[in-house]
Formats: sequence, structure tokens, C-alpha cells
Amino acid sequence: MTQALRIDINCDMGEGFGAWAMGNDIELLDHVSSANIACGFHAGDPSTMRRVVAAALHRGVRVGAHPGLPDLQGFGRRVMQVSPSEVYAMVVYQVGALGAFAKAAGGALSHVKAHGALYNMAAKDRALADAIARAVHEVDPRLVLFGLAGSEMIRAAEALGLPVAAEVFADRSYQDDGSLSPRGQPGALIEDADVAAAQVLQMVQHGTVRAASGKEVALRADTLCIHGDQPGALAFVQRIRGALDAIGVRVAAPEFPSTNRTQSTGGNTHA
Repeated sequence: MTQALRIDINCDMGEGFGAWAMGNDIELLDHVSSANIACGFHAGDPSTMRRVVAAALHRGVRVGAHPGLPDLQGFGRRVMQVSPSEVYAMVVYQVGALGAFAKAAGGALSHVKAHGALYNMAAKDRALADAIARAVHEVDPRLVLFGLAGSEMIRAAEALGLPVAAEVFADRSYQDDGSLSPRGQPGALIEDADVAAAQVLQMVQHGTVRAASGKEVALRADTLCIHGDQPGALAFVQRIRGALDAIGVRVAAPEFPSTNRTQSTGGNTHA
């Protein structure tokens, strides 16, 4: 039944640094169930990490590390030639940093989601996916690894026994193989909130998405990404939450027996 359906809504945030602000992080936290917080490589800085972690925990939103490539100027969306060993080290470093802020605020990390080019590279490159999964597992095997539905990231996590959440996107179009359309390709970004909401409902209710070619592609939808840096992100997530609420879909973070971590004494009444 539709009423039995649930999905996590995650948001990439904490992506400002120094005097530069990006997105409506605090407002967005009232509409999501998981927060992926930048760890200082592609974006973010210690003060921003501390502030957003504390705000998320206060609202009962699950806190996750959002490690990326060391590329502030390119916002982590440019492909870099990195070895699995380098990827392992940078993921451990960033997850450890964000985890320390969560602990200092009285909470704990819930999940890890790679950012940008690192995410897309590991979706297809099993060696990089294995490096990320191993880094997460060796930091804390209770952490949930978020990865593109049907990707090498999912397979790498499952091979190690990591809890895993298959991720889908509201604001991106898909290719026939289930991968995301490259950002530079026409139609890759979905900017119409109604179109995005319709795509989300299809993915949640039917486990499929209509690719850019028109082909119906099967996928698993455990967690839905909202990009905090996109223009109008707040209105975007409000429209999607409204569409999910209208058909009785529960929005809640992924639950696994080994991942019930203390988050905070607060609570998010929206998630």
C-alpha cells in the first residue's frame, strides 16, 4: 500500500566557507531527514561544519559526512586523477573531521555520501568505490553509505557488509544505464519543481525513472537527494514534501539495526 512507503530526504549542505555563504542550510533542515555536510575539501570550513552539525542535531536530522575531492575552486565537480589509496586517505580524513564535530555536539555520525566528481567516478569505477567503502567501514562499520542506485558504490558497500542506502535524485535526469546525465548535457538539470515532484513519485511508487531517452529504467529508492546549492532549493523541497505527504509517503532516515545512533535531544517535527 502507498501508506507503507517511506523515503529519506537528504540534502547536501554546509557548502559555504569563510565569508562566502551558499544555500539556506538552516531553513532546509526543517524539511529533510538527513544532512550531508561538506568536510572542507570541496567546500565547507571548521566554523561552518560546527554550525550546521549543531543545527541538524538540534532538529533531530541525521548527520552525515560529505567528503569530496580537494578542489575548492571547482567545487569538487571536476574530475581529478586520484588513486584508490589517495581516495581512501581523503575519505578517512574528512569523515573523521566531521565525526569529531558531531561528537563534540553530543551526537554521532549516521552516514557518509561522497560529493560531486568523486561520487560520479566511484559510481562506475569499482576500485574507487572499494576505497570509499573500505574507508567508511574502517572508520565505523555502523555508518550507512549512500550511493547512486545500481552503482558500483552500492555493490562495494554490500560486499563489505556496510549498511547502504540507494540514492535517487529529484533534480537530475537519468541515462538508460541508470547513471545521471552529465551536468553539461542539455536537460541534465531539472529546474521545474512540478517535473521533479512527478519524477520522485514515480521512483518512490513504482521503482522506475523515465530516462532522457524515454526509456523506463528500474531503480531502488532508499534516499532522495536535494542539492542545497541549487537556486530555489527551499521551494523545491517544499514542493516535493507536499507531493509525498499527499499520497501518504513517510519521510524518515534509513534505519538499520546496527545504526541506531544517538543524534540529539531535539526533534524534527517535519521528518
